[in-house]
Amino acid sequence: MKKIISWLLSSDTAIQFQTKRDLLSTDINELEALQKCISTQGWGKTYLQKRDDKTGKWGNGLYGPKWISTHYTLLDLRNIGIHPETPQYKESAELLLDELWFNKGKVRKDRWQDVCVSGMFLHICCYAKIKSDKIYEIVDYLIEKHFEDGGWNCMWQAGHTHSSLHTTLSVLEGILDYERNGYEYRLDELLQQREEAHEFILRHHLYKSDKTGKVIKSSFTMLSFPSRWYYNILRCLDYFQSVDLPYDERMQDAIDVLNRKRRKNGRWPVQHKIPGFVHFDMEKPGSDSRWNTLRALRVLKKYGNPSTVSLMTKGEHKKT
Repeated sequence: MKKIISWLLSSDTAIQFQTKRDLLSTDINELEALQKCISTQGWGKTYLQKRDDKTGKWGNGLYGPKWISTHYTLLDLRNIGIHPETPQYKESAELLLDELWFNKGKVRKDRWQDVCVSGMFLHICCYAKIKSDKIYEIVDYLIEKHFEDGGWNCMWQAGHTHSSLHTTLSVLEGILDYERNGYEYRLDELLQQREEAHEFILRHHLYKSDKTGKVIKSSFTMLSFPSRWYYNILRCLDYFQSVDLPYDERMQDAIDVLNRKRRKNGRWPVQHKIPGFVHFDMEKPGSDSRWNTLRALRVLKKYGNPSTVSLMTKGEHKKT
């Protein structure tokens, strides 16, 4: 394990920060300083350099082109751990909210804002602690569009009544940042719906049909980062550990799949790259992946055999 930790710490500042935050007992002041460096070094700096500072946009667009637009670049920056007070991040998140959320979500006479996108808006904007009535309008919309089976589906306008794993996880990630950053409006209702959404995912053993037990989509078991809006078991398990959800035996099938994907060198690979434009590749398909390894280790730290993820010295399991 020492070799894997050293390998993670020899990487980009964003990987160093999350490794020290999630796998090592690192002083909070050191973590704060390291997180601030993400915007001035490595991947974080490169992302920010791609921004048009005159318009506040990436890719000359708000939602498209995928995956170099403002929306998806902000999502990447949030997920690599950029400091939430980074001015460029906050300014562009406010721009995104102002330009893409209006009329309480009714974007055209016959069309509403995508529920999955709305969840990502919460994820992006609440991370930066943006204060806006539009945040509360999104909450109203998400609560209203919650399905009886426990989750959400962006295809509700087409008459779908069964929740989508893609949409449900995007909304759950948004709710997590909403709760973590002190928002209180209708929070009790959101948390109740969150419990129901967790049950929806667990009922599917994270990637299987609740009716036949068969794998819903092979892509759900493929490891990718960034995941964009696409669902996969590692993204879900990482969310579960981040929200401190207790172990449930229905997670075990997915955990077993994750363990089988571990290479002999103790690392996990890049298995899948989602097609589309990118600013740059953080990792190459087929290579050992620091992102997937880091995320898998924090999942196993929470839900795996402690002996398989024990770190370098006693006490290093404590999360700062």
